[in-house]
Amino acid sequence: MDYLFGATASRRGLLKTALIAGSVAVIPGCARKAAEVSGIDSPPPPVATPIPQPEPVVAVRTAPLGVRPHLFRRALAALDAHGRAVEHHDRIAIADFAAASSEPRFHLIDLIDGSSTSMLVAHGSGSDPRHTGWLQRFSNIPDSNATSEGAYLTSNYYVGKHGRSQRLIGLDPTNNNALDRAIVVHGAWYSNQQTLQRLGKLGRSQGCFAVGESNLQAVFDVLGEGRMIYAAKV
Repeated sequence: MDYLFGATASRRGLLKTALIAGSVAVIPGCARKAAEVSGIDSPPPPVATPIPQPEPVVAVRTAPLGVRPHLFRRALAALDAHGRAVEHHDRIAIADFAAASSEPRFHLIDLIDGSSTSMLVAHGSGSDPRHTGWLQRFSNIPDSNATSEGAYLTSNYYVGKHGRSQRLIGLDPTNNNALDRAIVVHGAWYSNQQTLQRLGKLGRSQGCFAVGESNLQAVFDVLGEGRMIYAAKV
C-alpha cells in the first residue's frame, strides 16, 4: 500500500513538473507571437520632411542704371510693406509713368545681382485722354480705362482676347480693383517698336500693362507668379 502511494505521489510529481515545464515552454512562444503581431501592426518610422529653403534676401539697394533712385526706393519700400503677400522677393518690375510712352519705362530688375532690362509699356487711355504720350492721371474706378498706381502681385496666366496674359492683384487702396477691372499684363501691337517709329509714341491700353508682343515672354520669364510690379509717377 505504501508502495502504491509512493508510486502515485511520484507520478503526481512528474505530472506537475511536466505541466510547469510545459507552461514555461509556452510563454516564449506567446511572447514571440505577440512581438510578431506588434511588429506588423506598428506604424512605419517617420519620414523626415524636407526643410524649405529660405527666399533669397534682397541684396541690391542701389538703383540700377536707367531707373530713377527715388522711384526705386519707393518700390523697395512697397516690397517690404507687402512682404507677406509677395511670395518671391528676388525680382520685381517697376513701371515709371513719369516718363513718356516713347521711353523704355518698364524695368525688370534682379534684386540679387542688380541686373535689369527695360522695355516699352503702354498706359491706359483714361490716363491720357488726348493721347499726348504722357500719363496725366491715375484712377482705380471701374470702366475708367485708366492706369492705377501702386503695388501689384503677379497671379495666374490665361488666354484671352490679347492672347496669353497674366492676371494681377492690386495690393494698395489705389489699385485694389485691378482684378475686377481685368487689369493684366499682355502683349499688344500698339506697344511694338514699329508703332513708336510711326507715331512717335505708343498706343493706349484700357489700363493694362501692355508691352510689345516680342517682349511679352521675357516679362513672363522674369516675373512668373508671386512677384511684384510697382507702378508710380514720382
